[in-house]
Amino acid sequence: MTYEFQIAPAGDYKLRYLDVGQGPAVLLIHGLAGDCAGWFPLIEALRDRHRVIAFDNRGAGQSTQIDEPITTADLAGDTFALLDHLNLESVQVVGRSMGGAVAQIMALQAPERIRSMVLCASFAKLDPLGVRVLTIMREVLEWRGSWQDHARHSVHYFLSPDSFNCRPEMVTRIESLIGGESRLQEAYSHQNRACVAHDTVARLPQIRQPVLVLAGAQDPIASAVATGQLSTGLPNSETVLFENASHFFLLEQQARFHGLVAQWLQRHSPA
Repeated sequence: MTYEFQIAPAGDYKLRYLDVGQGPAVLLIHGLAGDCAGWFPLIEALRDRHRVIAFDNRGAGQSTQIDEPITTADLAGDTFALLDHLNLESVQVVGRSMGGAVAQIMALQAPERIRSMVLCASFAKLDPLGVRVLTIMREVLEWRGSWQDHARHSVHYFLSPDSFNCRPEMVTRIESLIGGESRLQEAYSHQNRACVAHDTVARLPQIRQPVLVLAGAQDPIASAVATGQLSTGLPNSETVLFENASHFFLLEQQARFHGLVAQWLQRHSPA
């Protein structure tokens, strides 16, 4: 499938985005690794029933990349600017990992603009294991200066042992995607630090929207501790665990993931 990308202003920055399909609007926010291309399979699964917007965060893909500190609140501000550019008053949000952290900030800052959320392999605060994993991945990139080395040293954190051992084509695919990055390495490092600093645990009870929490049972990044904080802290949430899957359960169990997201969006779309 060939997509036609567009550019939206976000203050001093520019965001590359896609706007495809018809129906109630769904916004997809990608995580620390990669860009909006990681959403292509889900876009195809949703576009017949939804207007799907996906974009590259500042510091990723073809959006503005600058060597400067950043926070998840900064990324939320960029995302609101995109919604304003598209004249969208409210959307449902699907956020992956860091994207789910950004979605929480959006729901806290402007609850009227977020109808519901799906938080995939995400966190309100990383536990010590998640912090250590992200720190190792950042340090490898900074020490080696190579996306290929970064990918080789990181891929096993994204997949369950069974997937790593029995699905070599998936390991190769992920290594190729991450190892083929062309983004500014410093931009990744700043976003990595933003994830480590993110903390909305005490504010989760303020998020009243319906939230679907999806998590890989063997995820060392958004771990069982981080998932539990979301499940217990969000007052209107449902949690689904993907057994024998890790941070990239979106790929490991793709059909199930697509089905759960589609059902959720249908339940919470406007009549």
